Amino acid sequence: MIAKPEDICLEIESSLIQSGLYSKGPRGEGDVPTWRISPEPYYLSSEEIKFFNGLGSHLLKFYTVLNRFYADSAKGKLPSWFAQYLDAGKPEDLVRYSRMKRFRGDLPGIIRPDIMVTESGFSVTELDSVPGGFGLTARLMDLYADSGESVVGSDGGIPDAFYQMAELVAGEKSCVVAIIVSDEASDYRGEMSNLAHHLNGRNFPVYALRPQEVIFKEEGLFFIKDGSEVKIDVLYRFFELFDLKNIPKAELMMYSQKKGRVKITPPYKPYLEEKLAFGLFKHPALTSLWEKELGRETFTALSHLIPDTWLLDSREVPEYAVIPGLNIRGKPVQDWRELITLTQKEREMVIKPSGFSPLSWGSRGVVVGHDVSGEVWKQTVEDSLAQFPDQPSILQTFHKGRRVQTRYWDRNTESIVEMEARVRLTPYYFVIDGAARLAGILATLCPHDKKKIHGMSEAVLMPCAVEKS
Repeated sequence: MIAKPEDICLEIESSLIQSGLYSKGPRGEGDVPTWRISPEPYYLSSEEIKFFNGLGSHLLKFYTVLNRFYADSAKGKLPSWFAQYLDAGKPEDLVRYSRMKRFRGDLPGIIRPDIMVTESGFSVTELDSVPGGFGLTARLMDLYADSGESVVGSDGGIPDAFYQMAELVAGEKSCVVAIIVSDEASDYRGEMSNLAHHLNGRNFPVYALRPQEVIFKEEGLFFIKDGSEVKIDVLYRFFELFDLKNIPKAELMMYSQKKGRVKITPPYKPYLEEKLAFGLFKHPALTSLWEKELGRETFTALSHLIPDTWLLDSREVPEYAVIPGLNIRGKPVQDWRELITLTQKEREMVIKPSGFSPLSWGSRGVVVGHDVSGEVWKQTVEDSLAQFPDQPSILQTFHKGRRVQTRYWDRNTESIVEMEARVRLTPYYFVIDGAARLAGILATLCPHDKKKIHGMSEAVLMPCAVEKS
């Protein structure tokens, strides 16, 4: 017997609540659920699934080359401004730590791009190497698979991929993994605890801990389990580098890693967490270098996927120079303040903090030009320029999302409601045996009139699945 759509939604809601991953809020007028639940996943065609399976290798190459270019720039083998831009606003001690030879080849173990679905295809608006959501996505994948859907992801899904990635970081099997979730990232503690609990149930030693629970000793990092001390082999860092001063025992964790007594991923490399890296990829002076190191196939793919991006550098542009690739009314721009004069229709652009800022994640600090007044746009441009280089911001072309239809369970009317939406897809790639393995994809669908697509109470969240024939 085929289950009714409303029954599927209620079953998913109940399971998520039991897992501590969902809140439906008080009944009645003030009802504000965590998000909206759909009776079906977001379907992808075979061609789209092929695209996502291949995208991971391109993104891993991008991180690999970015890491190498930064090191070469710091050593004077490439233009010094490459590393200088990526280091802007960072504490000197963190910059020195990130450049240590013993960490030179370290790359993020998880790669998650933000991908907008547009009328002309996909647009990769940014990369996240400290992503949230993979614990939630893993649970959603299980729930929709239980209802008979063929969810997209590798065998074993996200939990297996996470542990295999950690084993490779550790360089040994059956390693003890601690997911360190800071108080500042407490919104994600439930999903990380749920992921750890799931892996524990399969005899994989993975634990979600607060920084305060970590015990430092000269021989390594430990935590207490059932009254005994357990040594940590791999520490998964689920906290942002800009927040290090607020993370208890952060320096002791870094010290233990420096001494080789624990492995930490993602690495303490703030330059790998900068959105302005897309601006460096798009810089014409570096085009031939990127193409040579990435290879023609990856370079061509990323050139089509990455929107035009610029770093808002407030230093004066010489009279004989222009800002490459940026034109207003058919003329090249020489001064960033020319952006202030744009009409609402002309400013289909986004300004956002590049990184190393509490405003650089979760759509905080993002200003969509054609969605704000001229005064707000003017203030955003001026503030962004004034904050350089202490807090760099980027300018990026806006790619409008394609409208799609979705359904969700409305608790107020107790019925299935249709909604016209725009979509952001966030695939999760885990670096295993030198390859980026696709383990799952989360779809976030927001009402079509929303310019920022992110997790919100009006959004519908679901995993991606193979399109039914």
